[in-house]
Amino acid sequence: MARKKSTTATIDFPFYQYLQYFLRTEHKRIYAEFKPLSKKFLSYNNPKENSKAYLRVPQFEALETYVFLKEFCENQKLWEIFEQWYNKTGKFEGRAYAGIEKGGQLSLFDVTEVNQDETKGYFAQIFAQIKAMEQTYPNYIFSLTMGLGKTLLMATSIFYEFLLANKYPRNPLYCHNAIIFVPDKTVRESVIADVQNLDKQKVVPQEYLSWLDANLKFHFLDDNSSQLSTIDKSDYNIIISNSQKIILKKEHKKKSAAQSLFGEETGKYTALSLKSKMASLGEAAGIEDVEEEIQLINNHRFTKLSRLKQLGIYVDEAHHVFGTKLQEDLIGTKTTSLRMTINELAANLELAGSRVVGCYNYTGTPYVKKRLLPEVVYSYGLRDAIDHSYLKKVDPYALENIRENTQVFCRKAIGDFWEKCGEKRVEGMLPKMAFFASTIEEAVEELRPAIENELIRLNIPTSRILVNVGDSKYTTNDDLREFNNLDTVRSEKQFIILVGKGKEGWNCRSLFAVAMYRRANSTVFVLQATMRCLRQIGDYQHTAYLFFSQENMDILNQELQANFNITLDDMSGAGDKKNIAEVRMIPPSVKIEVKKIKKLYQMNRKHLAEHVDLKLEEVDLERYKMTVSRRTIDDLSKTVGGRKDISDIKEQRKFSVFTLVGEIARYLNMNPLELKRIMLTLTESLDSICQRVNEHNELLYDEVIPRLFREIYDVKEYTNEEKVTLELVKDPKIKGEDCYHVSYKDGMLASYYDDKYAPYRDKTFNVDNYCFDSGPESDMFWNLINDKRLAKVWFTGMLTAGQTEFVINYIDPESNTVRSYYPDFLVQKEDGSYIIIEVKGENKIDDAVVLAKKEYAQQIASASSMDYIIVPGKQAKLKLML
Repeated sequence: MARKKSTTATIDFPFYQYLQYFLRTEHKRIYAEFKPLSKKFLSYNNPKENSKAYLRVPQFEALETYVFLKEFCENQKLWEIFEQWYNKTGKFEGRAYAGIEKGGQLSLFDVTEVNQDETKGYFAQIFAQIKAMEQTYPNYIFSLTMGLGKTLLMATSIFYEFLLANKYPRNPLYCHNAIIFVPDKTVRESVIADVQNLDKQKVVPQEYLSWLDANLKFHFLDDNSSQLSTIDKSDYNIIISNSQKIILKKEHKKKSAAQSLFGEETGKYTALSLKSKMASLGEAAGIEDVEEEIQLINNHRFTKLSRLKQLGIYVDEAHHVFGTKLQEDLIGTKTTSLRMTINELAANLELAGSRVVGCYNYTGTPYVKKRLLPEVVYSYGLRDAIDHSYLKKVDPYALENIRENTQVFCRKAIGDFWEKCGEKRVEGMLPKMAFFASTIEEAVEELRPAIENELIRLNIPTSRILVNVGDSKYTTNDDLREFNNLDTVRSEKQFIILVGKGKEGWNCRSLFAVAMYRRANSTVFVLQATMRCLRQIGDYQHTAYLFFSQENMDILNQELQANFNITLDDMSGAGDKKNIAEVRMIPPSVKIEVKKIKKLYQMNRKHLAEHVDLKLEEVDLERYKMTVSRRTIDDLSKTVGGRKDISDIKEQRKFSVFTLVGEIARYLNMNPLELKRIMLTLTESLDSICQRVNEHNELLYDEVIPRLFREIYDVKEYTNEEKVTLELVKDPKIKGEDCYHVSYKDGMLASYYDDKYAPYRDKTFNVDNYCFDSGPESDMFWNLINDKRLAKVWFTGMLTAGQTEFVINYIDPESNTVRSYYPDFLVQKEDGSYIIIEVKGENKIDDAVVLAKKEYAQQIASASSMDYIIVPGKQAKLKLML
C-alpha cells in the first residue's frame, strides 16, 4: 500500500537563534552548572578570552552550544528543550524575553507572546514538527559553512567527551567511545589527517595531554578493512569509517532452493528498532512488507560497535552521508540506510546495557531546498563567514556566449587572474587557479592547449600547469604528488586542470580563482567547486575570483539560494569593509628592559589542632537569598509590603555527609577518609555543616572549602625578579612575510608618511602605520605626541599574538586561567622613565577583567620602575596627569 502523504506544511523557525540568545543572556547562570573541567576546557578554547586559542569564534560558539546541550540541558531531546523554552519551565524558567526579527536583530517583544492566541497554534505546529523527528537518542545538527573547520570542531568535542568520561565514568551524559561517519574516501582521508594528526595542545589544556595520548585508540575502516579491532566494553575508541562500511543492508539476492528449504539465516537478524515500532507505526512508517523490511544483513563491524560502551555518533558532511534527500532522511519518517543503522546501534546497545549518548550531525548548511532543518542547534552561514573574514571575499565574472570559444575564455580568465594575483606569494605560497572540465577529453584536448597558448603570450612558464583528471594516461604519479603538495611553499604550480575534483576533501587555501565555462554534469558541483577557493589564507581577508560562463553563474545563483538561502549578489557583496594597512618596521627596532616576575607557591600540610571552629555562623547569608518585592508605578524605588524571601525556588544540590566530604576532598585533593576524620574534629558537626550547605550551596565553595584549606595547608610564596629585554615589534620576516596586515576604519589611521605627522616622526612611529580601534585611542595618540613632557610615544595595542613581546600575563577572574594582555601605549618621559597607558570606556573601568589586568600590569610596572595608568575614554583629549 502506498504511504499516505502528510498535508502539514513545514514551518521554518530558527530555534537555534533563540538558544544562542539564551546562552548570551544567561551566561553566568548556565556556566554555574558546568563541571569545573568543562569550564576550564571552554576557557582554554575561547578566542575572546585566550589570545592563543586555536578555535575560531564560530567553532568555539558551536563547542559552547555542545557543552550547553550536554550539561545544562542534560542531553535532552530537542523537542523537550523547545517545550521547556516555550513554556519557560524547567531549565528555562525565568528566561529573558526573546524576540528575534529577520536578519537576527532583537525585537522588543517576546516571540512567544506576540498575538498570543494566534501564535499558540503556530508554536504547536513547530513543536509537532520537531517531535516528529524524535529518535531514541538525542539528535542535533551543527551547521558551519565550508572552511570554518567542522572536522576540528568534531575532534575537539570528542576530546572533551573523553576527558569528562574519564573524570565522571558513571555519568551517562558523556561518550566513552565515538564513531565518525564520512561520506566517501576523499573526505575520510581528510578527516583521518585532521583528527589523528591534530596537535592536541591546540585545543586541550596541557595537563590533560599525556592522559589523552596514552588512552586514545584510533581505528580506520578503509576499502581493505573487513574487521574492526576494538576490544569489547573498552573505552576511548575513535572509529573513522565510510558510512557504507557499517550500514546494514537488506538482502536482495534470491534464496536458493536449499536455503529456502533449510531456512539458512546466517548473517541476518531482525531489526530491533523496526520490530519495536512495527505494531504502532505500520504503514505510517513506510513498512510495506514488514518481514522483508526488518530482515537485515548483519556484518562483523556492526556487531563490534554494538559491544562498545556509551557510544557517540558523529556524522561529518551530513548532507552527503544521508544522501541528496537530507530533509527526508533527517526529518521524515522514511528509514534510510544510515539512519536505520544508527537506530539499530542504539537498540542493540540498549539491549547490552549501554546506549547511544547522542548523534551529532555536522553540515555546511542548515538549509535543504530553501527549507530550514528543524533540529539545527547552531548555525554559522556563508554570508556571516565572509563578513567576518573567515573566508575570502568573492568577485564573480560571468562571460556570455563563450561556450565554444575556449581560447577567448582562457585569455580573459588568466589575464585577469595574473593582473590581480600574479606571483604574489601569501604565507610563502604562490596563488593558484583551478580550471574545471566536464570530461577528460575537454581537459586535455581543449583546455590545456588554450591555457598553454595564453601562458606563452604572457611569458609565463608552461611548467606552471598541472593536470589531474583521474586517468594515468594524462596524470602521472609525479603529478599526483604535485597535486597533494599544492598548498606548500615548495609548489611552483599555479594553473590546475581538474575533472571531478571539486568536492569536499580537497582543501587548498592558496587557491584564489576558479574557472568553469562548460555546463557541469551536476548543478551542485558548480557550488562545490566555488567553495574550494574560499578558504582564508594570510593575516587579512583576500579575494577569490570566479570566472564562469553565464549558464554556470545562473546555476551557482540557484544553488546558493537552495543551499544557503542567499543570492549571488548577497555573497559577492559580503566581506569586511574595513581598510587594510601594511605595517612595516621602522629601524632601529625599539627594545625596552623590564623585570620579569616569577612566583612560586609552596603548599605544606599544617599540624591541625582539634576543635577548629570554621565560624560559619558569622557568614552573612543575606547575599545568597533571593528576594522579590512589589513596587509602585509612581516611584519604582519604593517597595510595597516588604521583601519576600523566595530562595526555596533555587535549584539546590542536596548533599549527604558522604557526598559533601567527597566534594570537598575533590577540591582539596585529599583522601576522603582522611578528610572525614579531620572534619569530625571540628567544633561544628558534619551534619550541621551539611544542613547549612544544603540551604545555600554557594556557602560550600565560598566559605567552607576556602576556610578548610587555610586550616589544613600553609602556603608560602617565593618571588624571583629577572631583567629581560623585550622587542616592541617582532620582525615579520621571521614568519616569511614582508609586513603585517592590520585592518582599520576610516579616520583611524596614523601614518608615518602623512604630512600631518611629519613634525613627530622622531618622537613616535616604531612602525609606519598605527591602526586604532576607537576614537579615544586616536585622540589619546594625538594628545600624547603633543605633550612636550614626553620624549617617545609608541602605540602598542594593535599588534597582538606573535607580533610583539610587550605582553602582560594575568589571571582571568572568571575562568581562573592565565591570559595575555596587550596595553595600548608605552611612553617615555624626558627623564627616561616609562608609563604604560590603557584607554578604556567609562563603563569598563570597574570591570573585573580590567581590574585583573591592572593588578598584574602594576606589578610589572612597579618592579621595572614604571607607572601604569588607565585613562577613561572621555578624558583622552585632556592633558595627562604625570
